[in-house]
Amino acid sequence: MTAANTAPRFNRFSKAECLLVFITMIWGGTFLLVQHAMTVSGPMFFVGLRFAAAAIVVGFFSLRTLRGLTLFELKAGAFIGTSIMFGYGMQTIGLQTIPSSQSAFITALYVPCVPLLQWLVLGRRPGLMPSIGIMLAFTGLMLLTGPTGASLNFSPGEIATLICAIAVAAEIILIGAYAGQVDVRRVTVVQLATASLLSFLMVVPMGEALPGFSWLLVFSAVGLGLTSAVIQVAMNWAQQSVSPTRATLIYAGEPVWAGVIGRIAGERFPPLAMLGAALIVVAVIVSELKTRGSKVVDAKAEVEPESQG
Repeated sequence: MTAANTAPRFNRFSKAECLLVFITMIWGGTFLLVQHAMTVSGPMFFVGLRFAAAAIVVGFFSLRTLRGLTLFELKAGAFIGTSIMFGYGMQTIGLQTIPSSQSAFITALYVPCVPLLQWLVLGRRPGLMPSIGIMLAFTGLMLLTGPTGASLNFSPGEIATLICAIAVAAEIILIGAYAGQVDVRRVTVVQLATASLLSFLMVVPMGEALPGFSWLLVFSAVGLGLTSAVIQVAMNWAQQSVSPTRATLIYAGEPVWAGVIGRIAGERFPPLAMLGAALIVVAVIVSELKTRGSKVVDAKAEVEPESQG
């Protein structure tokens, strides 16, 4: 009886969802590596180099496919790439001054930001559970950032990471909007190239000095570039069958993995900050829970994930 009841539940996790779980684990491990890379490079140059490597790798394996690039796919990739540049750029800027684990938990605020952005931009008012999630996330943020956060006096690094969370939420919505209407590999090349180009263009306005040669910079940028390529391809492919709602719930594990790795590396949170981090994770989960009346809408979204854009 138990095995029979368990099997259907296990089968609810599709291959696409399992892939998203795996890349979330990898994603959570990149925060500390990026923070170390900031000792030898400016943030926007590093992001540009990182995504240039990713674009070259994906582009090399997509040469034949790229011949069929359409104007619609170019537009989709440009929009997604712009959100990626802001997301990774602001996150990298923040990592210069805040711990990697704190960065990961603040970044996780993009989950409750998804329904909030859908309300502000698309006019889709969030339901009860997302609204509760937004309030819990805000409370968790204030506890995580300490006394200054309680007075809304966030540090520059924390503000940059908050902007990152909003940009990642926009990326999730855009990917969901275009999924199923475009070729995954073509759009991935365009968005990676766009993120790289825009990041390099931001080097001068940000006043960054070009870094000297460093093996740490080379290995970090190329390694994270390959990781970014895999993550972007996986996200675009998986979200053709996984709705943004279910995807963001899976992505909730990212700060937990980052927190575990950060703790191994010696990062420590005071008790109130740990409570704030826990509240953010709870907010992520709560914001994706469905009330009885919204389950029908969610079921339709899983069948047609592109309608969530």
